[in-house]
Amino acid sequence: MTGPTRREAIAGGIALAASAGFSGATKAATMNDVLDTHDSLGLAALVKARKVSPTELLEAAIARAEALNPKFNFMAQKHYDYGRKAIAAGLPQGAFTGVPWLLKDLNTYIAGEVTENGSRLYKGQRAAVTSELVKRVERAGFVIFGKTTTPEFGLTGTTESVAMGPTRNPWNPAHIAGGSSGGAAAAVAAGVIPAAHATDGGGSIRIPASCCGLFGLKPSRGRVPMGPARTEGWGGMSVHHAVSRTVRDSAAILDATHGVEPGSRYGAPSPERPFLAEVGRDPGKLRVALMLVPFSGAPVDAQVLAATRDAAKLLEGLGHHVEEAAPKIDFASIGASSFALMASAVAADCVDRAKALGIELGPDVVERTTQDFITMGKGYTGMDYARGNNAYQAAAVAIAQFMERYDVILSPTLSAPPLPLGRIGLDTGRSMADWGREVGAFTAFTGIYNGTGQPSMSLPLGMSADGLPIGVMATGRYGEEALLFRLAGQVEKAAPWGARRPAI
Repeated sequence: MTGPTRREAIAGGIALAASAGFSGATKAATMNDVLDTHDSLGLAALVKARKVSPTELLEAAIARAEALNPKFNFMAQKHYDYGRKAIAAGLPQGAFTGVPWLLKDLNTYIAGEVTENGSRLYKGQRAAVTSELVKRVERAGFVIFGKTTTPEFGLTGTTESVAMGPTRNPWNPAHIAGGSSGGAAAAVAAGVIPAAHATDGGGSIRIPASCCGLFGLKPSRGRVPMGPARTEGWGGMSVHHAVSRTVRDSAAILDATHGVEPGSRYGAPSPERPFLAEVGRDPGKLRVALMLVPFSGAPVDAQVLAATRDAAKLLEGLGHHVEEAAPKIDFASIGASSFALMASAVAADCVDRAKALGIELGPDVVERTTQDFITMGKGYTGMDYARGNNAYQAAAVAIAQFMERYDVILSPTLSAPPLPLGRIGLDTGRSMADWGREVGAFTAFTGIYNGTGQPSMSLPLGMSADGLPIGVMATGRYGEEALLFRLAGQVEKAAPWGARRPAI
């Protein structure tokens, strides 16, 4: 007869501590172990079994956030009392009842609470409505206790802002946590909670997942609600979901949040079964296109290439067919299109906000590169916007035709390991051209799939020689998150990453 597992021992310890009246210090240590050894579904199971209470989990997460935020700077807003009141009022019974949750501080709203979008221009802005996504998260039983940092308006691949300062990578605080969901990724990598809300308009789920050694899936366009204020962002490029330690958490969170919302312009196809049920299912023998050179032709770090080739060998060992291949698209038009769509949207929002406040846009309220985006956006015409949309539609057709021959495109997530802080922020004093070249080269693989609307995920499979995470990206056909979850579950089992944590 074998003894209890570590997880069983910890769970038993919780019950013992509660019944025996152990000291506060002992209970705090036990709760820290719980946060370290359980994913969100695991925490929910403990709550359901009455081995831990929602209040205990919330206070443990708050305590850990308070202890670690000074070092890594991932908290933008503290909604601690909001979370406490939600528990006191009684939580809905759902898949995640009693599990602490953090929202990203970007276009995601709780009526009456502050969302600042990483910008001084929105300082102190209180929401008039609650986002549909927030309602679904709370119906699933999550307890929201804060919002995480983002660069100004989510415009770059690092989370550094004048408003909030730099967010640091728990693996090495001198390096970026990625962006624009860097605060979410840093909080999860640091062990505050096992998963957190994230958004992705050009790679902003996958980039920080890669930088912080997490799993991050960008869903298909229209899969997760973005309203009610508006039901799409950046011309349909932006989507919402999460970063997480485990694949199953990501799948179950998507089960709790997906589905068309009132007024949505489009919706992703309904899944055949719950996404969580896909994790552990056999994906079959997949046809995998290995893409090692980005569409832009930007150079790729040798360690990143090695990690991606290792992932290809892993897939071959799992029975999949892998060959080097890549779609052909007009990248020059795609690059111009992304700026037309993003800059137009940023300019419209900032001009309208400044007008409502009765102020002028300038360096006291927006960052240097953001000002460049606003200037660019004011210069675009309606025809420029339409041409940008047309270019992305052409790319979507080209890649969809390519993927009639392949089930998955395997590539690096990023062209290099996490960069040092201060390189690709929005207020470095660099010209727009210089900033654009560097951030574009670093994130060369991710943005195309925002324009085409396909699901795409970063798998935490590699590590650099100096101990920084390297993600490998797998992209599926539009609407086929189920296939990606099957593949991700298979990879997670074959090459588990759960025990790989930063030394904090």
